[in-house]
Formats: sequence, C-alpha cells, structure tokens
Amino acid sequence: MKRAFIFTTKTVAKLAPVTHLPMDDQAFQKRADEELESLYRKLLRASDQADFEADFNSGALSVEFEDPPGKFVISPNAPVRQIWVSAHSKSFKLDWNPDRGTFVLADTGESLTELMGSAITRQLGEDIKL
Repeated sequence: MKRAFIFTTKTVAKLAPVTHLPMDDQAFQKRADEELESLYRKLLRASDQADFEADFNSGALSVEFEDPPGKFVISPNAPVRQIWVSAHSKSFKLDWNPDRGTFVLADTGESLTELMGSAITRQLGEDIKL
C-alpha cells in the first residue's frame, strides 16, 4: 500500500522552522554602516571628556590613544557579515542579533557600543560611557 503525503504550510513550518532568514549583502552593509555611524557619534561626544580621538574613514572606524598609546579598529567584514573589532591585541567578531537590533559579541552578549565602552575604559583606566 502506497502512502501519499500532503504538505501544507503548517506542516512544512513544523518540519523546518526558520527563526531568522539570513541577511543579504545589501542589508548587512546598511546595518553595519548605521551601527558604525552611531558608534562614531557616541565616540565623538565621549572624546570631548576623555583623552582619545575617533576617526571614521572609508567605512572603518579607529580610536587612537596617546597615553597609554594604543589604537582600536572597528570595521565591517562583509563576506562573513560581521563587525570586527581589534582592541587590546585581540580580535572580537560581532554578529547581527535581530532580536536586539544590533551587532553582538556571542561570547559575552555585549553590543558593539558596550564592547567599545569597556575597551576604552580599560585602556584609559577611567569609566567611559558611550
């Protein structure tokens, strides 16, 4: 006896739940640009009160310190759809979190802004709020 299967939308959803559709290149670029521009504005405000400089050029953001000397670089990595941060001789890779609407470091749950606030605080030895 042969069996026939009828798949409805409801049945297919049960078989293969899709929590979030992958982000295409254009959506990633838009979100990454918005995130970096927002962070840049926060860094500029914070740099009025603290001893560092922020620069946003060619899609990459850098934060430079004189004392102690250092440089952090924040840039989008389109092929893997992540924002990469180089700070304190480490590399941090943040993924888009659709539930939070921001890029997040999977290991700690920190957003890009939170990660950079912590990194700058550590570099300067004073509490920096972004």
